[in-house]
Amino acid sequence: MEPRARAGKNVGKMNFSYQELTQFLIAHGDSRQPLQETMRVLDEVLTEFIQGVSFEASRVAQLAGRQKVKYEDFQFAMRKSPVLLGKAAENKELREALEKQRKMFDEDEYTKEDVDGGTAAGNSSSGKGRKRK
Repeated sequence: MEPRARAGKNVGKMNFSYQELTQFLIAHGDSRQPLQETMRVLDEVLTEFIQGVSFEASRVAQLAGRQKVKYEDFQFAMRKSPVLLGKAAENKELREALEKQRKMFDEDEYTKEDVDGGTAAGNSSSGKGRKRK
């Protein structure tokens, strides 16, 4: 049996929701009511693709002597397809930009709380720690 073969528990079941697949098809020019057979085939194709790339990435990580799969392992698994590699890099950059913006937003909230009357750092008397003499 091939290691990346579909697990028996998923045979006959759809792995993606109807709404996700419908949105994907509409975004790529299909009608608003896609055929059920189209949905089933798309689900199988997407599942096979994700499993295949994940299997290759885990194989690369294993050959490198690691148990955890890193982004670089996925890059190596997709190295023969520049389109996929470019999309993966684009998604990584977008994710990093969003994380940076979220962090800045959270820091702005903490700063605003301190200005509005919150306790300043170091002046809190929560009872933790020892008193200095």
